[in-house]
Amino acid sequence: MNLKNKNILILGLGISGVSTVKALNKLGAKIIISDLKEEEELQENISQIENLNIDFYLGTNDVPLNHIDLIVKSPGIPPNLDIIKKAKAKGIEVLTDLELAYRISPNSNFIAITGTNGKTTTTTLVGQFFNKAGFTTHVAGNIGVGILWDVVNSSKEDVFVVEASSFQLENTVEFNPKISLILNITPDHLNWHNTLDNYIKAKKKIFLNQAEDEYTILNYDDPLLKGMKDEIKANLTWFSVDNKLSKGIYIENGYVVIDDGDKAEKVIRTNEIKILGKHNLENVLASVAIGWIMGLDINVMKKVLRTFPGVEHRIEYVDIIDGIKFYNDSKGTNPEASIKAIEAVESPIILIAGGHDKGSEFDNFILSFKGKVKSIVLLGETKEKIKDTALKYGFNNVYIVDNMEEAVIKSYGLAESGDNILLSPACASWDMYNSFEMRGNDFKKAVYDLKEE
Repeated sequence: MNLKNKNILILGLGISGVSTVKALNKLGAKIIISDLKEEEELQENISQIENLNIDFYLGTNDVPLNHIDLIVKSPGIPPNLDIIKKAKAKGIEVLTDLELAYRISPNSNFIAITGTNGKTTTTTLVGQFFNKAGFTTHVAGNIGVGILWDVVNSSKEDVFVVEASSFQLENTVEFNPKISLILNITPDHLNWHNTLDNYIKAKKKIFLNQAEDEYTILNYDDPLLKGMKDEIKANLTWFSVDNKLSKGIYIENGYVVIDDGDKAEKVIRTNEIKILGKHNLENVLASVAIGWIMGLDINVMKKVLRTFPGVEHRIEYVDIIDGIKFYNDSKGTNPEASIKAIEAVESPIILIAGGHDKGSEFDNFILSFKGKVKSIVLLGETKEKIKDTALKYGFNNVYIVDNMEEAVIKSYGLAESGDNILLSPACASWDMYNSFEMRGNDFKKAVYDLKEE
């Protein structure tokens, strides 16, 4: 794809935006940047590209489109923005960096991972498999690393392990990874996609362009994914925590097993795997499936699985104070993710939850407590919504606070030695924080401050 001297408008100067600017500059494009944030808010990112020849429109999306050849938008920007509608009316194509990366380098080894939950853990784990096996590996995408700069500086043999969000996949057209993986699908981001059906359609784009010489990996235990079987044109591999498969990756007698249909091979005992929870077993099986398809040595995968601690902000052990353990699961940005965290952490649990309202319902979240959660401390935009749901089901140990420091202090006051305090918000962070990382770090700071006191 020749982008030399093309006028390209980049909407949003976040992490992916900076990577896109650097890549397009190297490819000779003429770059225009628009972001609704003002210059002072974007100074850190601007400083990374300030020596480049760029036209800036900051604090506005009112950009002249007469000479624009292509728009690359930040994945989280909704498709109903006025400037995007105007662009489409003029026939200007609007892409995310994921689609553009593929068009620039269609023959690269793209391994694309999506799902409502578990994407970051699985992407990180797969990246470690390939690094340990000696590949030059780029872990990028929704994991917080822009993909385009890595693509334009890569070799043909490099491996790209890409966490692909529904936002990124929504604007793909030609994207066609060598391996696609969908971990699970439950309702999420409905305020952005408007309907569950739209959300599912976005996720499906990860495999729709694949052909018979490529690979799709799906979770056999997820009814929605199981129903997609007839839509898959690539080689289909299943994984299952709950079922022994005639072919695929599954659990049997306490072992992770790879079964090619003729021979079953044990990989590792499940009790040797460091990360906690049934949901992480799903992530492990999916990761092993990718490694198997790509021909990685089982011993390499085994070594990584024995030491891989998980990712920051995902059921991350923080500290212990007076026999009370604190866990940071700020990455639990939807009810299903937080349900998995509740299942993984031992009872009794004091739960801190609440945040930005993405249109989720919290009935199953409350019903998952099952005697494990003794109290819930709520903050953020959804605190009253979650409280009303809890009371509806007879769960009355509900406490409302205004900020994270208050949440930690209140939870500590409710807890006894042997209890676990778990931050797992079941919501996005955008009402109070710019990211789930900032929220998790604020929680950890509050815990450390409490310990000092």
